Amino acid sequence: MSTQVHATISEETVREISDANDEPEWLMETRLDALSNLSELDMPPVIRTPGRDWTNLDALDFDSLVDPLNAAEEKDLVGEGDVVVTTLAEAAGDDEYADVVREHFGSVIDPQENYLTALSTALFTSGTFVYVPEGVNAEDVTIRTEMNSRSLFNYTLVVAEDSSSATILERQYTGEDTAASEDRYYSAVVEVVANENSHVQYGWLQNLDEDTYNYSLKRGSADTYATINWIEGNIGSRLTKSAVETTLDGSGAESQIVGAFFGHDEQHFDVNARVWHKNEHTTADLVTRGVLDDEARSVYEGVQDVGTEAWDTSSYQRENTLMLSDDSEADASPKLIINNHDTEASHSATVGQVDAEELLYMTSRGIPEDQATDMLVEGFFVPVFEEIEIDEFRDDLEALVEARLDE
Repeated sequence: MSTQVHATISEETVREISDANDEPEWLMETRLDALSNLSELDMPPVIRTPGRDWTNLDALDFDSLVDPLNAAEEKDLVGEGDVVVTTLAEAAGDDEYADVVREHFGSVIDPQENYLTALSTALFTSGTFVYVPEGVNAEDVTIRTEMNSRSLFNYTLVVAEDSSSATILERQYTGEDTAASEDRYYSAVVEVVANENSHVQYGWLQNLDEDTYNYSLKRGSADTYATINWIEGNIGSRLTKSAVETTLDGSGAESQIVGAFFGHDEQHFDVNARVWHKNEHTTADLVTRGVLDDEARSVYEGVQDVGTEAWDTSSYQRENTLMLSDDSEADASPKLIINNHDTEASHSATVGQVDAEELLYMTSRGIPEDQATDMLVEGFFVPVFEEIEIDEFRDDLEALVEARLDE
């Protein structure tokens, strides 16, 4: 069973959060249901590789980390034209969007899927709602969250109606005034509903400070001929457990999951990319690259699950981790689950160090070893950068990689 939170949350706490947001009764009841079932829920599954279990979240001291009534953040929500970008509370109380929120909230991710999703459902403060009406093209939706408290819970719901499209870029970072050397906890749940023939690109760039434990679950449901493309960059945090997932529910649905991480010191990244092919003619492409230095650790799990009705499926997965230090650790666990013979699928994963011959070649031509290593790292990320269609996201990620190399 999961670790239970007693000292810092209660039914009174949840009601106070909901009342402060002036939420409808159904949303408060959803929160309270999640709270009441915490003791029956387990932590998210642990990745197991030969001889090792990774990322023991039960060891976290949630009693001291979780302080929901003192949550503080600076949130910037930007959307232009006919797209709606607002808080979940405001949307849930708006006559025009209340039914949309109620229909789709918790429809992709069960609020009680595990202990941490239930905790996020019970305690999220502002939440974000992005609604793209039918036929609307929303190119520049941005969500910026500055964490200024001991703990912060965020919940994002995106609904793209038929034949619409949206490009969404969400960033998380820690405020400068936050107390140094204080352990923190940041949690995020993201649901994306992509209706028929819609197209959603969702970029996620996490650069929290290295006193923060971070859990995020991002999952989308793609209807007939819909596309959900995810881009995830993880640079910050002390420990990150992240899952990016798509369920291809409709015929002809597509998804791409592109990920990058760069760890140093004692950072720990637990990165998951998963896709479920549930219908015919679906396509998925999973691409992840990571770099580790010092005593950083990472584990990657990629899952391509092809269902019995998923005829004419194409599903590909590639993961590569580059280690710059003998003290870093990395492992990968790619998985293919094939239940339909009419499938083209492949997966690969590699873990290794900087190529000695390449380094020798560069240093023998007068390039200092440190500079040569930096150039090889930048080149290592190029296949990921080339897959990123959002220019602003690519530029930001490249800048963070360069800054990490300069440290």
